[in-house]
Amino acid sequence: MAVQILPTLSKLADVEVEFLDQYMGSTSRPVDDEVLDAATGVHYSALRLEELNMNGSVSGEDQPTTSGVENGHQEPFVIGVAGGASSGKSTVCKMIIDQLRDQRVVVVTQESFYYGLSDEELVHVHDYNFDHPDAFDTELLLSCMENLKHGKAVDIPNYNFKTYKSVASARKVNPSDVIILEGILVFHDSRVRDLMNMKIFVDTDADVRLTRRIRRDTIEKGRDIKTVLDQYSKFVKPAFEDFILPTKKYADIIIPRGGDNDVAIDLIVQHIRTKLGQHDLCKVHPNLYVIQTTYQIRGMHTIIRDAATTTHDFIFYADRLIRLVVEHGLGHLPFKEKQVITPTGSVYTGVEFSKRLCGISVIRSGESMENALRACCKGIKIGKILIHREGDNGKQLIYHNVPKDIANRHVLLLDPILGTGNSAVQAISLLLKKGVQETNIIFLNLISAPQGVHVVSKRFPRVKIVTSEIDFGLNDDFRVIPGMGEFGDRYFGTDDYQSSTPFFCDEKNRVRLL
Repeated sequence: MAVQILPTLSKLADVEVEFLDQYMGSTSRPVDDEVLDAATGVHYSALRLEELNMNGSVSGEDQPTTSGVENGHQEPFVIGVAGGASSGKSTVCKMIIDQLRDQRVVVVTQESFYYGLSDEELVHVHDYNFDHPDAFDTELLLSCMENLKHGKAVDIPNYNFKTYKSVASARKVNPSDVIILEGILVFHDSRVRDLMNMKIFVDTDADVRLTRRIRRDTIEKGRDIKTVLDQYSKFVKPAFEDFILPTKKYADIIIPRGGDNDVAIDLIVQHIRTKLGQHDLCKVHPNLYVIQTTYQIRGMHTIIRDAATTTHDFIFYADRLIRLVVEHGLGHLPFKEKQVITPTGSVYTGVEFSKRLCGISVIRSGESMENALRACCKGIKIGKILIHREGDNGKQLIYHNVPKDIANRHVLLLDPILGTGNSAVQAISLLLKKGVQETNIIFLNLISAPQGVHVVSKRFPRVKIVTSEIDFGLNDDFRVIPGMGEFGDRYFGTDDYQSSTPFFCDEKNRVRLL
């Protein structure tokens, strides 16, 4: 049964994200040469952090899609693509490669690792089952994949489907940002599955796959229809039901209709780009924590980023995301071991978190995160900081009201958007002046621009930053892109609200509206 990302995402209804069972299938065929050719070129763009200045601008036009970590090897993102033959696996791989033009992508096909047939087997080649797991040299495949993950170049066997043997001219594959492992049984061995960051099962109707197979084998291989149907009945269909179909349950994503499902491919590529960007930034800034991305989280982001989303829906899904970020942030608090007695009279050894905690919201968007914090931390004290953002890039501190004993507390700083980082720098600087230890500050937000992360991390490397997604960057107006617009206006329903709304502070430093 298909599970849609969210009921309100009607335009994503064709993307069936499943974690279950079902359907029928086919066997293997040589992967399209076009896919291999497309994957051999080097496609690469890098976020050059040295070109970021403290004002959050980026010199040149480099997009922060991915970066090579200078000190040490960066582990690639490995995608497994499985499914019956003629299901559209090669087409899906090609579509992913075409969209990841600014990454180094390589395709490794399971078919390259067929065992060569002996002279005796060649005599009865039509009785050889090429769809059985034992037909592949899985140990060699595993060795090649492990070497690629560790940054080593490998020689991939070149299997000749006319002689049924590997030829001498192996294909040299260099380490890449993204490795796509494609084949009918790439999910069969748990050791191979464990190497994958994403597992995709291409699910196409059995009749469609059989039609494609007949067309391919009769036209490309010169076989008659009877031979094709006999092989399908004898080996292909039973092998699919016995070996390929059972591996469908391991898939993270199931794509119906294969390469015909453009919406699914677009969503997958967006997810890959997000993971690559987050991975690189977290490597550079160890104080940055991005909550694990799921398609449920991605779906909620899709809703709140949509300009057409109603205020009611925006609040509902923003609150859900905020709650996840707050819970993740609380997980970074110090704790001590604690034993309790359960209702069964047993002893349970757990942990107890620090009780000296407070929240500080940056007015006014940060106030949207207060309810989630109160829901997680009963009776928590929450202070406020107001920073004027218009005309001076958030550098002027206007108002603050924080707990008197804040120096003795851990602080959760709340602001849903980290853009240039200037407002965050002002807020954190104030907390430090109030005696808060830098290591006791956890900055929570929904989305972050790489420039803002760099600015805050360089100035305060011991402040933990917890976010749900890393965006591409800033536009000429220093707005996060793709972003989600003015968060406070959308959350509080004040679309006609202007960020230049005048404030003043009285003699007691209390904020007032003019």
